[in-house]
Order: sequence, then C-alpha cells, then structure tokens
Amino acid sequence: MTPTLTASEPPKSRVRQPNAVVLSYSELLKTVKSAGLLERRVRFYVTVFSILVLLMTATWFGFALIGDSWFQLLIAAALGILCTQLSFLAHEAGHRQIFASRRANDWAARLLATSVAGISYSWWEQKHGAHHNHPNVISKDPDIATGAIAFFPEAAATRQGRFSFLTRKQGWLFFPLLFLVGLGLQIDSIRFIFQRAKVTHRWVEIPILAVRLSLLPVLAFTFLPWGMALAFIGVQLAVFGFYMGASFAPNHKGMPVLPADSRVDFFSRQVLTSRNISGGRFMDILLGGLNRQAEHHLFPDMARPQLDKAAVIVREFCAKHQVPYTETTLLQSYGIIVRYLNEVGLSAGRHFECPMATVTRRF
Repeated sequence: MTPTLTASEPPKSRVRQPNAVVLSYSELLKTVKSAGLLERRVRFYVTVFSILVLLMTATWFGFALIGDSWFQLLIAAALGILCTQLSFLAHEAGHRQIFASRRANDWAARLLATSVAGISYSWWEQKHGAHHNHPNVISKDPDIATGAIAFFPEAAATRQGRFSFLTRKQGWLFFPLLFLVGLGLQIDSIRFIFQRAKVTHRWVEIPILAVRLSLLPVLAFTFLPWGMALAFIGVQLAVFGFYMGASFAPNHKGMPVLPADSRVDFFSRQVLTSRNISGGRFMDILLGGLNRQAEHHLFPDMARPQLDKAAVIVREFCAKHQVPYTETTLLQSYGIIVRYLNEVGLSAGRHFECPMATVTRRF
C-alpha cells in the first residue's frame, strides 16, 4: 500500500537537511563559552586606553615644545597613529567587547569615534553592522560597494572611458588611495549626520564632531605658519586614513565574493570570506585584534585578548568540517589584494561566473 502524506508530513525529498557545519556550530559556541572566552576583559581595555591617553598627552606636549619646526610633521604622524589605535577601541566597544552593559559600550564607542576619529558612530554602526551580517556579499556588504575601486568583475565591467583605464590599474592605486580614507570617513559622517532621516543621538554627535573637526585646524593655524599648518593637518589625516585602511583591508579584500542570492550557512560565510593575519601578539596590538578576523566575525563580542585562544578551536573545527581557513602574513595579504584587484580590473567586459558557485554548492 502506498503511504499517504498529510499536510504535516511533507515528502522526504522536499525536506532540506541541515549540513554538519550548521548542526555542530552550536557545539563550537558551547566550547568557546565553556573555555571562558566570552568573558569580559575590562582591565585589559582600561590599561590600553590609559596608555594611549598618556601617549596622546605626551604627543601634544611635544607639539607645544617643538613650536615652529618641520619636525611637527612627526607629531602629526604620531597623532594619526594614536587616533587609529583609539579607533580600534571604539570598534571593540561598538561590538560590546569591553563592558557587560550594552549602554556603556555604545556610549564609549560613540564618544571615542566622534571625539577622536571625527566619525559619526551612528553612521559607522549602520554600515559596519551590514558588513558583519553579509561579509563580501554583493549589494549587501557596503564595504565592497563600487566606488573608486571595483571589488568584483561585474562592477568592473560597468566602467567606461577613463574609468576603465584606472580600473585596469586599480590594484596599484589601492594603497595610494588609502591616504584619502580618513577624509572620506569624515565626509561620509557629516553627510549622514545631517541627512533628513532619523539619526540616533544626532544632537550629541553634531557638537562633538564640530569641535573635533575644527580643533585640529585651529591649533595648527594658531601656532604654526600657514604652509606648515596645512602640511600638519594633511599628514595627520593621511596617516590616520592609511593606517585605518591598511588595517581593515587584509580582512576581506581578495577573499571570495558571494552573489547576492547565495545561501551559505553563517559559519561558512564568515570563515570563507575572512582572512587572518599571522604575527601573534605584535599583530594583535598593531591591528587592534583585526588580525583574528575569522574569530572576530564568528564571535563579534569576544574581547581582543581571547581571540588567539579561540583561533585554535576554530582552526580545528574548520579542519574537521573541511571549511577553508585562511591565514597569511600581513605583507602576503597586501600582495594578494593588489593582484586580485588588478585581475578584477582586467576582467572588465569578460563573461564571469562567480568563483564561489562551486564552493557554495557544498554547504
């Protein structure tokens, strides 16, 4: 007798069975929690913040001592570096990595981002949240949206005329363009904060941004000759932008790009599109924990000091389930980015099939 099917009994052929990665991800999360790797490390962050504040104070003291001298450009470069390091803390607070309280994290991130980097936290939270939900997914990840650089062949194919020529060389242009990242972040923040749509804590961010973005020029033009003041502002902004861009770029640039309609499980999506940077504790400090990118995407609220321990667990999990886990040196990652972007530029006008198609079929 042929069995009958009721509405509550769909044909077995139509039932989509979760794959092993999906089923075991909860076990991975339990392992990480049981190891205490999701506990807060407030003392670590207080120590780092205190050191950076002392260094920032010493840098401004040096500004006052040096006076009218081109050595001020060294001070400007130091300010760019310290602003980036403090921005790493804002990034971590934005991910609730520092305090147990969501409110405390949000306000720490907002005050650091606006007063130190001159960036709207509300703008960053919206943009960065979309990136974490859909890393390297076309039309969903704002970090690969087409602008001066085309990050995937379909975008490159739309370039015409002079833009087409620049796109073919975009790998070599990528790092010089990073010097403009700081300025771009501040311009985008100003546009966002003054938009007509609702902006969270708009009237908190506007006065802080106004003071931050005017204070540096006022100090520079008050105590330095005009030419030196312009150079001082330019160096500070260029170093800040390059350091920020060169720290975030290795994370996903040159990694697989997923089509907008891709259906990849959370774990595989985060790991396949992320690249870790080897180098141990030194890289933890230099890149503010961004070097453990796969772990950061899997556990975004994990404190920086815990990421290296989590990396051991995640690497073993990936090997067990045959999910590619990528780790390179910092210089190797830069080489990969340049080659990848040049290849994307040269592929303009060619027929393109997403290289992730064969990978996503497995998951």
